[in-house]
Amino acid sequence: MRTFLQKITALAVRWGGRRLMIGGGIVLLLGVISCTTVHRAVVVLPAYPGAKYVGSKECEQCHEEITKTFATADHARLVASGPNALAAGCESCHGPCGAHEDSGGEIKPPYSFSSGRPRLNSFGRVSLAQSPRAAESARATEQVCFQCHADVRGQFSLPNHHPVPEGRMSCMDCHSPHKASVYKGGGTSLLTENESCLACHPSQRGPQVFEHEAMREGCTVCHTAHGSVNAKMLTARNATLCMKCHFQQVSGGRILIGGSDHTVRLQQGTCWNAGCHEAVHGSRVSSSLRF
Repeated sequence: MRTFLQKITALAVRWGGRRLMIGGGIVLLLGVISCTTVHRAVVVLPAYPGAKYVGSKECEQCHEEITKTFATADHARLVASGPNALAAGCESCHGPCGAHEDSGGEIKPPYSFSSGRPRLNSFGRVSLAQSPRAAESARATEQVCFQCHADVRGQFSLPNHHPVPEGRMSCMDCHSPHKASVYKGGGTSLLTENESCLACHPSQRGPQVFEHEAMREGCTVCHTAHGSVNAKMLTARNATLCMKCHFQQVSGGRILIGGSDHTVRLQQGTCWNAGCHEAVHGSRVSSSLRF
C-alpha cells in the first residue's frame, strides 16, 4: 500500500498536476471499497477419511427448497480455501457429503442432526434405554455451531446464560442458518432485531405510555445475547449500566441525576431493585418508570 502511494505522489510531483493526485486517490478509494465488500469468507474445512467435499451446488439435486433460500444465507458465503476452492456452505456444518451423494442419501452426512440430543436421566447421564451407538451418533446442534463460534461457547459457560447447554433452547431458536440473515428478524430497522427476544419475552414488547428510550436501540444495549457474569445477563453491574446513558453530576458532595439528589438512593441498591425505577422496559402510569 505504501509503495502504491509513493508512486502516485511521485507522478503527481513530476507532472505538477492536481488531477493526477485526485485520480490516484479515487483509485485507492475504490480499491479499499472493493476489499471491504467481498461477500465471501474463506475457511479451512477438516479432512475426513473416505469422505470428500462436493460443494453446495450438489445438494440442490435433492434439497431444492433449502438450497433455493440458502443462497441468501450468511453461511452461504463460506468457501473452502486452496486451488480447488468451492462453495462449501452446506458442508461447513454437515461435513463432506461425497459418500452421502454417492449412496443416494442412504449414508448420512458426517454431521447429522436428525437423531437429536441424547436423553438424559435424573443424574444428567445418557439414558440406558438408548443403545451406546445411538447415544454416540446423537449430536446437539449447538456443538457443531461451537466448532466455529468458540467465543460463544465460552459465553454459555458464564453463570447467567440462555439455557442452551441445558438443552432447553437451541441456537436455531434465535438464528436462521439456512436463509437470509443469521439473526432472525434482522433487517434495516433496529426494532426488528428485538423480534427474536420478544418471541419469548412478550411482556417487554409494549408499546408503553411512558417508554424507556433504550428500547429503541435494541435489547442488546443492556443485555448480552448468550451469557454474562451479571444477573439478568446484563452488560454491566448494578447502577453502572444506567450511568452509561443517564448523566450524573457531582455538586457539593451530592450526586445529582436528572437534577434530583441520588446520593443516598444509590447506596440502597441498583436503580431498579431499590424500589425506584422498577419498570425498566417502560411504564403505563409513571413517567419516571417507577411502576
